[in-house]
Amino acid sequence: MQENQENIKILAREHGPSIAYAQTPGATGATGAKSTQDAPGLVFLGGFMSDMTGTKAIWLENFAKSKGFAFLRFDYSGHGQSGGNFEDGTIGSWLEDVLHVLDHLTSGPQLLIGSSMGGWLALLATLQRPEHICGLVGLAAAPDFTEDLVHNELTPKQRETMMRDGVVYQPSDYGDQPYAFTRDLVEDGRRHLLLTAPIKLECPVHLLHGYNDTDVPWQRSLTLLAQLQAGQMAPADIKATLIPDADHRLARDVDLDRIGETVMDVLNAVKPD
Repeated sequence: MQENQENIKILAREHGPSIAYAQTPGATGATGAKSTQDAPGLVFLGGFMSDMTGTKAIWLENFAKSKGFAFLRFDYSGHGQSGGNFEDGTIGSWLEDVLHVLDHLTSGPQLLIGSSMGGWLALLATLQRPEHICGLVGLAAAPDFTEDLVHNELTPKQRETMMRDGVVYQPSDYGDQPYAFTRDLVEDGRRHLLLTAPIKLECPVHLLHGYNDTDVPWQRSLTLLAQLQAGQMAPADIKATLIPDADHRLARDVDLDRIGETVMDVLNAVKPD
């Protein structure tokens, strides 16, 4: 999708690659709030090897503008227009990107909207910044994908290649550039696994997943739902919706409308301070 470069800003860091981002302010009176600061902001977290110019990111930006919400989209290091080399990235380093962006570019409560890998990062970020995150929307969320959807799906020969060379490449259905799965990505991913134990969040979480998702099985969201429900520390609105005819992208008009409805449902479930 064509991007107006005037919209793109760069967040420099003393340590680590720079982060490219696009941000729009909220409007006074959003969802009945008395001031811009009273209304939660929306932050979109994209997927593995995706960037902030995708269909969902741009649609959500326009949605946020129409509702008066502040909105932020950005590229992880090694993605899109941010600095760094993609193959140097790990779940831990991309989580640091998310936390740095939240700490330096947002104020007040934020609702995270995480797509695929972004859903995993949104969960991890919420665990580390519970006072800053008021809700979470997962779009075909893929926690733990480096272990059971990457490592465990590689052939013995591919695993040998990854261990020997540090990386293995596989074709992508989403572009000409192949997926690069590194040894560091898999090994670091094991330090951030979530689905092996209850996940203790206190904010509302709504998950959307398509039955026709061939990249991240829809059962992943049901497993995540069970761990979120098992880890509830306080009453919260936690649910999953499976969409019969949707695929991994969730980018049809009907899917985008459902995402907007889900964002509003979560915001309505957020408890006032």
